[in-house]
Amino acid sequence: MRVIPVIDLLGGQVARGVGGRRSEYRAIQSLLAADARPATIGRALASLGFQETYVADLDAIGGREPAWRTYDELVDCGLTLVIDPGLKTAAQARDLSRWAAARQTTIGIVAGLESSPDPDTLAAMCAAVGAERLVFSLDLRAGVPITESAAWQGLAPEQVALVALRAGVRRMIVLDLAAVGMGQGVGTEQLCRSLRNLDPELELIAGGGVRGAADLRSLSTAGCNAALVASALHDGRLTVEDCRAVR
Repeated sequence: MRVIPVIDLLGGQVARGVGGRRSEYRAIQSLLAADARPATIGRALASLGFQETYVADLDAIGGREPAWRTYDELVDCGLTLVIDPGLKTAAQARDLSRWAAARQTTIGIVAGLESSPDPDTLAAMCAAVGAERLVFSLDLRAGVPITESAAWQGLAPEQVALVALRAGVRRMIVLDLAAVGMGQGVGTEQLCRSLRNLDPELELIAGGGVRGAADLRSLSTAGCNAALVASALHDGRLTVEDCRAVR
């Protein structure tokens, strides 16, 4: 199982997540780096042997322009990026794909449930950038799907996942924002087992609440291919050796 560090971008800095309550996010204080600048954090992660990072561009998710310059800096650190810029259209997905092509880098392009208008748009994004690049994020808050779209409302997490699979999704993140930065564990293992049973070939990534090595092992046992980590890594509760042990 891969371990993927998370970089939450907010106001030009790397922020620490707090239960998905973005108004409470502040610049991260990390044992790994001297400051919260994205390039500083990126270099620290690369120096520890991490090759991939998940970038949640919270400003873009809120409606602003994607942080193209910061993406450039992180690529220059030697990292492969999985980027969530709050995509709402297939055209936006193609813009991100064109940026990656110009930088001659491979990326994952995240389409989050929180931002997704409807299943048809998700299918269009898959077609626009390819199922091998598109990553659908099943965004939850305390187990409940996060959406303002009538097209997704009323569906249980497993139903949302099934619709996404029918739209062409082959890579999926299960992310419970209520668990982010709270140190209380992930709590989505049963859902991950259900999704693994839905599609044994699905690339399944889980995040939100990883406290340490035991949570990584739990997610691996639940069938996850990768885990997103942030606070535990920066606080020292999760070590590089822990991450290597589950690979």
